[in-house]
Amino acid sequence: MQKTPVLIIGCGPAGAAASLFLSKAGIEHVILEKDSFPRDKVCGDGCSGKTAFVLKKANPLFLDEIFADSDRFMPSYGIKFAAPNGKFIDIPFKVDTAQGNRPPGFTSQRLQLDNYLFSKLEGSHVTIFQNVKVVKIVAAASGKEVTYEHNGDIKTISCNLLIGADGDKGICRKTLLQNNEVSKTASIGIRTYYEGVTDMHQQHFIELHFLKETLPGYFWIFPLPNGQANIGVGIDAHIIRKKKIDLKEVMLKAIAENPTIKDRFIHAKPVSKIQGWGLPMSSGKRVISGDHFVLTGDAASLIDSFTGEGIGNALYSGMLAAQTAVKSLEINNYSAEFLQQEYTDLLFSRIGGELKLSYTMQKLCRFPWLFNLVINKAYKSPSLQKTISSMFADIDMRSLLKKPSFYLKILFNR
Repeated sequence: MQKTPVLIIGCGPAGAAASLFLSKAGIEHVILEKDSFPRDKVCGDGCSGKTAFVLKKANPLFLDEIFADSDRFMPSYGIKFAAPNGKFIDIPFKVDTAQGNRPPGFTSQRLQLDNYLFSKLEGSHVTIFQNVKVVKIVAAASGKEVTYEHNGDIKTISCNLLIGADGDKGICRKTLLQNNEVSKTASIGIRTYYEGVTDMHQQHFIELHFLKETLPGYFWIFPLPNGQANIGVGIDAHIIRKKKIDLKEVMLKAIAENPTIKDRFIHAKPVSKIQGWGLPMSSGKRVISGDHFVLTGDAASLIDSFTGEGIGNALYSGMLAAQTAVKSLEINNYSAEFLQQEYTDLLFSRIGGELKLSYTMQKLCRFPWLFNLVINKAYKSPSLQKTISSMFADIDMRSLLKKPSFYLKILFNR
């Protein structure tokens, strides 16, 4: 039987981040990946400042390479919010002046981003098996035993700590969590690529359009290199089922008829098929660890329920999982209590507040008149634009959105 101190199942951003930081700490580990790189992943393709933060921590040269590669990565300096009535505000991201005004975020097709991250997983500390089917995960005296199929052979590997990074439908979540159902905040998204979409922001702002036909979800336009854009729609899964919504029909109708966006697609054309996927949104803290295991990324339902951004949280959770593994190995403690304290509690103390607030903000999308009110006022008020912009850098500022007094002040121009 194979043995390894740490086993990672899945090699998307969460698994890749865990591997990068384990290698950095000199920890031997094995990765089991179901696909073969390069491989695509249906996604919105937006990478926030959190993504840049983790990559910089892993290796500052990564960002130098990314921002020098204009064929695969496009720098992004902000986000555009458009209300149901078509009015919009631009929210610039905070720029790190200490890094020479380096772009705070970027966009990249997941085919390119994931393959870039995978290409960095090398060295004497990591062993990677691709095209693997994980068959079974069971408890063992020393940790977990994982049975998998590779090249027609059935093999077993044991580990002290298992890092689950195989998504919300992966075997880790299904096997290791007692309540493994995806959160009630889960959404469904569809995505395709277009070229020739016009009227993009000069600083490549990503765009969230809260169109009437997509509420409480939204329509997005994310600019990409080579004149392309990621176009998609995401809506609450419960509402889709309840109202029997055809997402593809909604998206194509919006592109053809919605007065806010239709003119931008007059000369545009799709360059890929429309694909869909589940979005395991987060509403805040939940159980994502136990004896000898932690879950990361989509396996832990860490997607921001307001913006739909999951790459940054996946990378962050992978980094923290690796740091937790180092602590566990040092004192030989892989108990549920220790991992709850060192991983789950710590992770949610850092990102749980913003996830919970984003859940509240997502619920506000159910009230188009309220969205219109805020955007209309902000459209005319530079000071309110600055306030809303600050909310994306300051979690305490963002909590204003939960207070009725915030909307009363807007209503009465105070």
